[in-house]
This record gives sequence, C-alpha cells and structure tokens, in this order.
Amino acid sequence: MLGLGLPEIAIILVIVLVLFGPGKLPDIGKAFGKSIREFKNATSEPGEIAREIKNEVNGVKEVLNK
Repeated sequence: MLGLGLPEIAIILVIVLVLFGPGKLPDIGKAFGKSIREFKNATSEPGEIAREIKNEVNGVKEVLNK
C-alpha cells in the first residue's frame, strides 16, 4: 500500500482528525468511498463496452448467416 505501514497510517488519521474534527469524518469517509466506487466502475466500463459490441457483432453475424 504505497509503502505505508501502520504507524504512518495512524499518524495520517490523527492529522485528519485534528484538521477536520470528528463531525466531518463520516462525510469524508463517505465521499472517499464513493470516489473509489466510481473509479472502479470507470476502469471496468471499457471492458463492458467491448463485450456489448462483441455481442452485437455476433448477433448481426447470425442474422446475416440465416
């Protein structure tokens, strides 16, 4: 994980807690999770589009072969 160990992560979390306070942490976590989810969807989307195109091409081939 980018060469970060447990002590480094703990220090980062303490700094974030001091900067934003405990009231904002759930909002920050929610936004971070949403960002990661959107990134995963964006990186998997090209493969899904390619599969859809391949299925459509195969469907056209079947219609033309009949």
